[in-house]
Amino acid sequence: MKDNRATKGFSLKDQLFNVDKICYLSGLFEAADADFDGVQFQESVMAQLPALELKARISMIAEVLEQHLSSDFEIAATQILAALPAELDPGKTDDDFGDFIMAPLGVFVSNNGLEYLETSLALLREMTKRFSVEFDIRYFLNAHPVATMDALKQWAKDPNYHVRRLVSEGTRPTLPWGKKIGIAVHEPLGFLDDLHHDKARFVTRSVANHLNDIAKKDPELVVATLKRWAKLGKQTPEELDWITRHALRTLVKKGDIAALELLGYRAKPEISVSEIQGPTVLEIGAVGVFELAITAVQDEKLMIDYVVDFIKKNGSSRPKVFKLKKLDIKAGETVNLSKSHRFLKDATTFTHYPGAHRMWLQINGQKFGLCEFELR
Repeated sequence: MKDNRATKGFSLKDQLFNVDKICYLSGLFEAADADFDGVQFQESVMAQLPALELKARISMIAEVLEQHLSSDFEIAATQILAALPAELDPGKTDDDFGDFIMAPLGVFVSNNGLEYLETSLALLREMTKRFSVEFDIRYFLNAHPVATMDALKQWAKDPNYHVRRLVSEGTRPTLPWGKKIGIAVHEPLGFLDDLHHDKARFVTRSVANHLNDIAKKDPELVVATLKRWAKLGKQTPEELDWITRHALRTLVKKGDIAALELLGYRAKPEISVSEIQGPTVLEIGAVGVFELAITAVQDEKLMIDYVVDFIKKNGSSRPKVFKLKKLDIKAGETVNLSKSHRFLKDATTFTHYPGAHRMWLQINGQKFGLCEFELR
């Protein structure tokens, strides 16, 4: 079967929010409440939907819901609760995000329920079993930090792993797309202590992402926490190793010595590195091939990245780290490495500018070798 996305252009917003999804959401409310005007709801939403981007579609659907549910939030909460579909499969342990058409319900609660804390928190707990309310809980963390943190403390031990994940995901310091929250980065650590030994990867992935967020503000706290968890021995060594590697990914790219040492990479490896061989002139859009050799004086475990110091529009430069290779090398062994890097033209996420560029290796956080080339 031909993939029409390749010819027509794939649209995530249209996949997640379309007429079929709106009819499905409308049908849930109609089945729960005979007075819900499904036809009018669908017409109101679809009149606005095509012109809006993804996040705006979520907000708009929530606003239309306000016109079709009770103006009394306590009653509206019971209407939403009655309309919720079956919980996500509790037998799964990962990658079960649910249906995005549920997202406007969380927005409805955060828009209208801040003054009804007990009702709202109970509703959000049920809703997250269908689709995560990680963005919406953050409004309650700001408006009612103590009471919301108390609720999350209980939820960290909830039988449903989606509820447990919400405790970590909703309190992340820099949740993508999420509203900034006022709690300090160390405050949710007690939750993570409970959740790091969870059996569900969906939960432990959130824990690792949460630590990665903290690492951007307090690297020492993250390294110390991971060491403490290793001593506790509550999580399996394999899963804790996965959490550790995932949690330290930003610090590793920065060449943080403590993070690399925790992963088993010595800060000062006994190696010699040849000069990086590569083109001296490259056209934007071309592929540059760079080669080098590494010789070990003793057995070493190496985390090898390469860094390109890109020229910015204003003429200054900014280094960007790229992954190259993890390598176990024996004493006296020489390993030849080659890397092809495409300097994309007209990329949507990064623009190349002409000028003198530099490249070097970052091995176990240390700088090795240097080559220069002209990008035209």
